[in-house]
Amino acid sequence: MALAAGVVLSLLASYLVAMTVVPLFCARFLRKAHLEEDHVDTRSRFGRFVHRFNHWFERMLDRYVRGLGGSLARPARTVAAILGACAAAFAAAPLLGVSFFPRTDPGQFLINLKAPSGTRLERTEDYVQRVEALIRRVVPPGELGMIVSNIGATPDFSAIYTPNSASHTAFVQASLKEGHRASSQEYMDRVRAALRTEMPELSAYLQSGGLVDAVLNLGLPAPIDVQVSGSDLRRTYATAADLAARIRKLPGVGDVLIPQDVDAPALALDVDRERASLVGLSQKEVVDNVITALTSNQMIAPSFWVDPKTGNDYMLTVQYPEDGIRSLSDLRQIPLRAAGGSNPTPLDAVVRIRPIASPTEVDHYQLRRVVDVDVAPKGEDLGRLSGAIDRIVQGTKLPEGVRVDLRGSVSGMRASFRSFGLGLLLSTVLVYLILVAQFSSFLDPFIILLAIPPGLVGVLLMLIAAGSTLNVMSLMGLIMMVGIVVSNSILIVDFTRILRGEGVALARAVGQACRIRLRPILMTSLATIIGLIPMAMKLGTGAEAYAPLAQAIIGGLLVSVVATVFLVPAAYVLLHRREEGAPARVPA
Repeated sequence: MALAAGVVLSLLASYLVAMTVVPLFCARFLRKAHLEEDHVDTRSRFGRFVHRFNHWFERMLDRYVRGLGGSLARPARTVAAILGACAAAFAAAPLLGVSFFPRTDPGQFLINLKAPSGTRLERTEDYVQRVEALIRRVVPPGELGMIVSNIGATPDFSAIYTPNSASHTAFVQASLKEGHRASSQEYMDRVRAALRTEMPELSAYLQSGGLVDAVLNLGLPAPIDVQVSGSDLRRTYATAADLAARIRKLPGVGDVLIPQDVDAPALALDVDRERASLVGLSQKEVVDNVITALTSNQMIAPSFWVDPKTGNDYMLTVQYPEDGIRSLSDLRQIPLRAAGGSNPTPLDAVVRIRPIASPTEVDHYQLRRVVDVDVAPKGEDLGRLSGAIDRIVQGTKLPEGVRVDLRGSVSGMRASFRSFGLGLLLSTVLVYLILVAQFSSFLDPFIILLAIPPGLVGVLLMLIAAGSTLNVMSLMGLIMMVGIVVSNSILIVDFTRILRGEGVALARAVGQACRIRLRPILMTSLATIIGLIPMAMKLGTGAEAYAPLAQAIIGGLLVSVVATVFLVPAAYVLLHRREEGAPARVPA
């Protein structure tokens, strides 16, 4: 939004200056005819450089006109050759990856770990210590900032702020010092490879942990979140596990993790309501007593006590001793006291305790139970991997009542691409209609828009050569590139129409227009390309986010300028030569 507004405002300001200030300056300073001997002082070093440059440019211009004459002599062949080459170049489109946003370096990475279900907290802590040692071995000490680990989950309010769900889950966050040589993604790849080799019993999922990725993923931990939803949790989990096993075999997959478990060891308490009622206890009171004994810090009844001497209020609390429940026998002996009872009743007198396999967490999306399959690609390409996952889902026979959806940044990417495609189509149509109104012709605007296909080819080839992807930024660069190449094409067509209105023959008018307008076309394009080179080279902090935009514009201009100065004149002669009735010839 801000970038588009900046471009629009700058173009408006440039238009106002060009229509007001520039004519005044020309009237004030350009008093003589614009000839080289009037404006170039060959006695100075700069003047000699300008003289040599003009001499070189004139020679280049002569060679261009001779080549243009050959192409205009066979305009149909020239147009077919250039457009055919563009169509053939689009065969390289599958080599270009697709992503939502360019990958940035947040200077940190996060590892979600999951040990075998039911692993004790002490054993999980040993695993985390080994992972921390592995990180210190992979990341040089001069580039490693700090490591923060979080193990297990406490069943209280703090569980909201951690992705851990049980004693066998943990996460490790490592930060890098400013100025680190290798990127966070490179260190993530090294740590991932080491974890698979040295600790294959652990399930690990690595992510950048940056704010940009969190926003793009819509708050989800993965760019591709395969959500399997259904009412039967175990059937849903089995479907998710099957999908995860097949997704792991896909090329380009970095990590696959199912954060939920359904087989964690737990204890089920079956309350005998008849026995509990004999001692004055309800099911809720039994559960409240157990929760207080296991997880609560304090129990307040009454809420305060007033000191009769000072009149001060004091909170009156009763707290279970820490680590008071250390075995199953201690659990069975938890005292239960009814509201009006005088003697406590042990838990096993009214409850039957049995071991079960229980889910560690039950997630919901819009009231439906879901099991997530978090998928991270090795690189930036989300399009090819998400397409392969779509094919796996379509080829899977889902149980009744089970549904699979793809969420995360891939859903935002697809919505954005649809919007950009529609916007590009509408902008092209709008430009065509404006040109139709300006030129009072349906044919000449079509000739002008022929400069767009070579520009698209340039964008495609440049992004592939730079190892970038088609993302939101490169699409914005593509739209800006279309505006520039169309303006270059307008210079040729408009000046040709002016010469034709003065009675100049078709071929001569086209050749003269191309010769005169080549200099402003090159100046505009080279100024844009040179100005965007630092951005395309990712120079500066955060420049990797805008590099695809610059690369798209540079690639589109490089190819389009070379093709436009031959394609547009040839197309103009081809479509207007019936007006002349004579073969097109351009005198040297």
